[in-house]
Amino acid sequence: MRYSLAFRNGVLRKVLPPENRSVYKVAREAGVSPITIHSWMSKLEEGKLELTPEGTDPTPRDWPVNQKFRLLMEGRQLPAEARGEWLRTNGLHSEHLTLWEQELGNLMTDKQDNLKSEVRDLKKQVKDLEKELNRKEKAMAEVVALLVLKKKLDAKYGVDEEDSTAPSSDRS
Repeated sequence: MRYSLAFRNGVLRKVLPPENRSVYKVAREAGVSPITIHSWMSKLEEGKLELTPEGTDPTPRDWPVNQKFRLLMEGRQLPAEARGEWLRTNGLHSEHLTLWEQELGNLMTDKQDNLKSEVRDLKKQVKDLEKELNRKEKAMAEVVALLVLKKKLDAKYGVDEEDSTAPSSDRS
């Protein structure tokens, strides 16, 4: 059976100084064979195994959400008899699954609330933009109407566009 790094380090910390607890007691608590613990200790002495300092192992609380979700789904599919061994293999406690389920539920609720508020904000923004667009379309229609009237007026009185826009040189 393969145990997680965090689980192995936790067991080794209990049997090594400063705790110096009995290998057999720790083995019974953790559900690991004492031979396995002795094997880990000998590998540690030979330098084939490294014990990371306490606090550097990421705890299950610090694991990424996608890993928590995957493990939660995997754990829920197992029968109750096999769940204990699976938890030890992954360095977990049954409380982790309950906490993760609550955490993921809260995360999804928060995400849903955020999406609802974002949709509400976007609808308001669209409404404001449509209102502004209508105002600008009305202003544009008014300008076009004024230009049409000006052209008709200029045509009626024979005013040439070049004459009305060119500066007069006689006045200086």
